[in-house]
Amino acid sequence: MKSHLKRTALFSATCLSTIALSATPVLAQDATGDETEAPRDAIVVTGSRLSQDRNFTSPEPLTVINRDQMVEQGFNSLSDVLQSNAVTQGGSQINNYYGGFVVNGGTGVNTVGLRGLGPSRTLVLLNGKRLAPAGTRGSVGSVDLNTIPTSIVKSVEVLKAGASSVYGSDAVGGVVNIITDDSLIGPKLEMQINVPQMGAGVDQRISGAYGIGGDNWHVVASVDWRKRKEVTLGDVDFTKCPIGGYLSGEGTAFGSGDYVDPKTGEPACYTLDNGGLTINTIGVPTRSGTDRVTGETGRFNRFVPDASVTGGNTPGYAGVSYYTRDTFTKDMLKESLVTPTENLNVFLQGSVDLNALGDAELYGEFLYSNRKSSGSGYRQLALDYATGSELIPEQFRNGVFLSPNEISNGNYVALRSFIGYGIMKSEQDVDFFRAAGGLRGETGLSDWRYDVYGSYSWSNAKYGQETFLTDRIAQSLDVVANGDGTFNCVDTSNGCVAAPAVNADSVGGNLSQAYRDFITDTVWGTTKTAEYIASLYVDGSLFELPGGTAKAGFGAEYRHSKLDDQPSADSINGNMYNLTTSAPTYGTDEVWEVFGEVALPVLADMPFAYSLNINASGRYTHYRSYGGEWTYKAGADYAPVRGVTFRGSYGTSYRAPSLFEQYLGSTSGFLSSSYDPCDSYGESNNVILQQNCASIGLNPDFTQTSSIQVNSGGGSSTGLSAETSKNLSAGVILQPVLPSWAGNFSISADYFSIKINNGVQRLGASNILNLCYGSGGFDPDNGYCRLVTRSADNALTVENNYINVATDQVKGWEFNLRYSHDVGPGVFSFTALVTKFTEQANKLFDDNALEDLNGTVGSPAWTGTFNATYALDNVKLRYGIDWTGGTGKATYTYLALNSDGTKNPELAQVYKDNYYFETPDYFLHSASVQWDLNDQFELTIGMRNIFNTQPPRISADAFNLYGNSPLYSGYDYLGRTFFANFTTNF
Repeated sequence: MKSHLKRTALFSATCLSTIALSATPVLAQDATGDETEAPRDAIVVTGSRLSQDRNFTSPEPLTVINRDQMVEQGFNSLSDVLQSNAVTQGGSQINNYYGGFVVNGGTGVNTVGLRGLGPSRTLVLLNGKRLAPAGTRGSVGSVDLNTIPTSIVKSVEVLKAGASSVYGSDAVGGVVNIITDDSLIGPKLEMQINVPQMGAGVDQRISGAYGIGGDNWHVVASVDWRKRKEVTLGDVDFTKCPIGGYLSGEGTAFGSGDYVDPKTGEPACYTLDNGGLTINTIGVPTRSGTDRVTGETGRFNRFVPDASVTGGNTPGYAGVSYYTRDTFTKDMLKESLVTPTENLNVFLQGSVDLNALGDAELYGEFLYSNRKSSGSGYRQLALDYATGSELIPEQFRNGVFLSPNEISNGNYVALRSFIGYGIMKSEQDVDFFRAAGGLRGETGLSDWRYDVYGSYSWSNAKYGQETFLTDRIAQSLDVVANGDGTFNCVDTSNGCVAAPAVNADSVGGNLSQAYRDFITDTVWGTTKTAEYIASLYVDGSLFELPGGTAKAGFGAEYRHSKLDDQPSADSINGNMYNLTTSAPTYGTDEVWEVFGEVALPVLADMPFAYSLNINASGRYTHYRSYGGEWTYKAGADYAPVRGVTFRGSYGTSYRAPSLFEQYLGSTSGFLSSSYDPCDSYGESNNVILQQNCASIGLNPDFTQTSSIQVNSGGGSSTGLSAETSKNLSAGVILQPVLPSWAGNFSISADYFSIKINNGVQRLGASNILNLCYGSGGFDPDNGYCRLVTRSADNALTVENNYINVATDQVKGWEFNLRYSHDVGPGVFSFTALVTKFTEQANKLFDDNALEDLNGTVGSPAWTGTFNATYALDNVKLRYGIDWTGGTGKATYTYLALNSDGTKNPELAQVYKDNYYFETPDYFLHSASVQWDLNDQFELTIGMRNIFNTQPPRISADAFNLYGNSPLYSGYDYLGRTFFANFTTNF
């Protein structure tokens, strides 16, 4: 094998173990700073395609994590590694916490996004080559980290800077490069188990690998199996009793303004403000009734069965308000907090020297992955009984509560029964394949080399959703009486079972199994993706400069991608009750690119110029869908003296909308009328919502009687354009040459700024409604309300296509420190990585001001990762801390922004007086001990979240929550967890 062609490591082994988990300049130094012993093999460093000597330096911060750090921290999958603070630095990631939410790629997908810019703007490479997306449903566009094997990974390199001129589209926020171990000889077995103290959510993995080789060939194969069990809301304490968390005035206690349950004297759990659903309740036109709690007569449009009520207009039923209706059952605690998954990964890589075609090396890889995942969610069943139906008690039979809808068979609705139905499951089964290979060797022109590469990736996935069927429910509600108190369906096809009569049993959820079976089914869809890549790259030396040899590289690449999602017929036809429709998504795109890069070591070993290196790259990209665009980048690092280096880069990046953003099937679906934020708004404690709904003339007891129409789809037909961005990075590194008694020390500080124009987003219908009517400085014709239309009769329509938003912008500082020193008979080392965001802002429309989320819930201004190790002979001790900065007044200011993005201090004070959105600094401590026994057996045991720190809690109504804890990947929902890893090389 050719050492100049084979990527053996980023640095020498000594240097790599020292700088892992820190972003440092890529320098040819071992832990002592002695350059004379560093090997001079050529390398390829993430951020550049050039093969360069090991004295190559990087103009941008590069984070390197090797296998030892992964094991020591208890990471049981590559997802855990790449979603850690060391990589994401506070940006929230899509993981198994999102089972109850609609995410791109479907339930169970795990993705990574850098600089808080999301996974679609982060490029993921495997051994320097692009990985293709995988997942379920029509919105597949990012790499699923579940597809990548864990045991064979040698290191991960993370470049947190735009790199489209080097790697092409998508490298806007940065690049993640996963490097596998291609030098293994013999068998290797690895077993790991992570056990949360609470008992649920056990995560186990068994992996095996085998490497063989000869003088001119080498093959490594690995198999990984991982199973992670479910964690439900009932498994952890902090989700068992969510409350609204309102305040009754400035300085009052958390929850002091909430409705107090008269049974307990404490704020009520699972109200409609936070996690609850109306159940065991009927909705009828407003009428007089007996209050369930006080026994007094009042006016109500919600009632619950109550045998103790014998008089008045509603015998057998008591009136309830927003907070006194039933909204919780213990079955809700069976929902997934962490969704279960079972993954199988098979990986094969190999190479052979041909001794021909320029002393060429033929190389190849094959990857197969299967993910089986699922999620559990609680569902409410709303049965709409038509005016005059004999299924309704006579006292309610002739009213008009709602307009005709999809289940009322063209009739007005007299009564809606809100029934707690139970848990419904979703399932995903994803097969992913990738075959890649190439030929690389000498061109015969000086030291110029070539690399011809091709790959084909494809995935076949199916997904199922247990759901109510609209046509079956409608069929069941159209009945004829038998005269004996029983009913039959008018249309008896499909084995129709008549809907239950309205009574205490049916309203309370006691439905026959025959009826449940008739109105529900698990519907299945399929998702297929494919991507072809072909590329040619040549690089070599140009000429000599005072600092070394100038290098250049040139290449061309072609990519063709396809997405084909076929939802179930019920989904296409809008037959999934109270779920939006999904049309088929089909689209293809192709891109041609040409690119070049040059590295110039201008000066070295001169007075006031210990080193000066300049590099530049450029790329022309032409998509069939969006035409062409140039991107470029220039960077430099300058060391006036040894130990002090200044570095910086500036460039542009480009991202064409993904296939699903272009071609997501256009649908016209419906949301339940209850999604109107102004529905019964007078009963809510949300003072901002009350003000906004009142301002458009709605009464506090307004009832939405129509379903909400949602128009959604891809943006290819509505003028969607590509994203462009500008990326600036500038910093300084201090690496003083210290005497041996002082140890080794380095520190760096880097400023970063990324600005994205024409960002592509789809906001979600319910999010649009909440952002519109829950916003400060409410304007029904501006901001998010531009996407909402309320007709004269108060029917709502929401436009939810993919659109170009005006601007996304992030700015901040990244600080890195590392220190090592001999202490007694061992070596002590310490690393720290701290990020300070100064801006995380966006705006939806050009005429809006930037809305800065920095320092708000889920977008911390400060994050940090700290690790200390002590290595003694064959034992290594580690202690680590992950830090997520707290939030303060910034959240109130952000929520109170006017619809044009300007600040509204008065409204911010209203939020502060009535809600609690401040989170403290959040620390997670971990520790481990590792034994290396005879260089053949390695055992690591440890503990994550040593102090069993629970996520912070805040008020509801503004952020997605579990309990009163924000939905945020930076918080630990599992609590104290014990882990053990055993590795052996036979």
